[in-house]
Amino acid sequence: MTPTDEELVAAVQGGDASAFDVLVRRWDRRIQGAAFRVLGSDDEARDVSQEAFFKAFRALGSFKREARFSSWLYQIAMNLCRDRLRRRKGRSYVNLDDVSEALEPALQERAAALDALESRDVARAVSAAIDGLSAEQREVVILKEYQGLTFPEIAEVLGVPLSTVKTRLYRALGQLRIELERNGVGV
Repeated sequence: MTPTDEELVAAVQGGDASAFDVLVRRWDRRIQGAAFRVLGSDDEARDVSQEAFFKAFRALGSFKREARFSSWLYQIAMNLCRDRLRRRKGRSYVNLDDVSEALEPALQERAAALDALESRDVARAVSAAIDGLSAEQREVVILKEYQGLTFPEIAEVLGVPLSTVKTRLYRALGQLRIELERNGVGV
């Protein structure tokens, strides 16, 4: 039987550092995916993921099991993303070629060649529309729609009330709908 995150955390806290490797393998792709969607760069996403796991490992001794490990790890990663965006002192740009490459396998499986081209155009339009959201709205959309977190988990990750999460998502989805309709993408 596969150990839970909480069991692995307890093992690490008990001195079994190899249990942390299991946590890294379990969560690395998801953390990188969230960071990529916020930062728009594969290199930065890998850096953020590595830094998030490093920080988590160093702080695991003081980790209180009141929160889920995954929520705590997402919170660390989102804080690192915010720091990087602040250092940029400007807008975050998504490299649409990277988005297109990331979507390529799924597109090939799901659609014929013409459908794939249309889907890629839609993905570019969605990425551009998401990039136009405020940082707070973009984080909520990414965590909910791309990472599949629940509203309470997002509230925990971002350190905001549940109602704030719902409001940000509602407003973000409204803005996305308007922007996509403006660009001729049906939603």
